[in-house]
Amino acid sequence: MSTEHPNHALPDNGHPVHQDVAYEPTDVNVSPILKFLIALGIMVVLSYIVTIGIYKGLKSFWASSYSPPPPSRLQAPPELPPEPRLQAMPGHLIDPQQDLRNKIKADTEANNQLGWIDEKAGLAQIPVSDAMKIIAEKGLPVVATPPAETK
Repeated sequence: MSTEHPNHALPDNGHPVHQDVAYEPTDVNVSPILKFLIALGIMVVLSYIVTIGIYKGLKSFWASSYSPPPPSRLQAPPELPPEPRLQAMPGHLIDPQQDLRNKIKADTEANNQLGWIDEKAGLAQIPVSDAMKIIAEKGLPVVATPPAETK
């Protein structure tokens, strides 16, 4: 590295001059760059026009050669699955929620019913709550154990 100070003397035109730096006013020529950009723009527009032409041609070709496929099934009603069908599936006309409500209502009525099953044999039906109270008061009947078999 040199310890000499560079000469910064200004010439007659007022611009600084340095011995190691040079400037060429014709380093960059703008006209070829502009010509390239204009050609590129024209090519983009032409490719767009060609693409539109291809699209319209294929669309008219498809419209002229298309025939709809034959129906896979004739207008027959849908086939239902075999019985028993799951609730809420096609062919099952009962609402599953209403079916559950009807079942709970029927079970409750059957549990609270009082009547004779076989009057001659002495079999009666009493409500479940009453039967539970009787069993709690008296206990379950004792069942005799059968004698052990001897060999």
